[in-house]
Amino acid sequence: MNQITQTAPTKEEAISVALEKLGVSRDDVSIKVVEAGKKGFLGFGKKPAVVEVTVLKKEPEEKIERVLGQVKVEEIVELEETVANGSVMEEEPTITETNEQAVNETKSYINEIAKEMNIDDLVINEKREGKFIHLHLKSEKAAILIGKRGQTLNALENLSQLVANKFSNSFIIIKLDVGNYRERRQESLEQLAEKMADKAIRIGSKVEFEPMSSFERKIIHNALSVRVDIETYSVGTDPNRYLVIEPIK
Repeated sequence: MNQITQTAPTKEEAISVALEKLGVSRDDVSIKVVEAGKKGFLGFGKKPAVVEVTVLKKEPEEKIERVLGQVKVEEIVELEETVANGSVMEEEPTITETNEQAVNETKSYINEIAKEMNIDDLVINEKREGKFIHLHLKSEKAAILIGKRGQTLNALENLSQLVANKFSNSFIIIKLDVGNYRERRQESLEQLAEKMADKAIRIGSKVEFEPMSSFERKIIHNALSVRVDIETYSVGTDPNRYLVIEPIK
């Protein structure tokens, strides 16, 4: 069952029942409100709410996961840490071609992945800043490219990084973005960081974030670096490494 139309006294109740029947979470579906429902007055004019809940297709994320599974996790973690720290790897390239070819090969690779995700309208705009190559992706299916909490975009960026440095004559860093998602995500993380820090102080105990990439953990570390009432540190190993905020007593 991929879609269900559910009726209930209120919209939220209808959504809740539909999710239970489908066996999925709210993040896994799209919701269309057919009828918002009315409370009525003295029993007159009361109407139930009607919602149409559709399970989102998982093929794009599964495709990324299959491709990602073919790459050594150690390589991806090392590259991710390198990008997050802004350092440069001084290694001989495996293929001594120009950076121009490296960028073109990377763009071709992204296009191939997009086509396998059923994205046929992808446009890639390029901007270069030294060793940084910014590739901005545009598509009507932007949400698919981003994925849940940016997981698909992060995976695609990691893979693109590996592809680029197979063809470059010096280390380059690939940065992918879709619809300014990175900027919006950073703002969201910074706001979340302050709220979580305030919560840690309020309850007098440490609070933990969900697992996230080293780049996103660094955003939170930086956002809270000026505070003297808390400390931040990371726990665990990638890809399940998470950040902790603890009040200083």
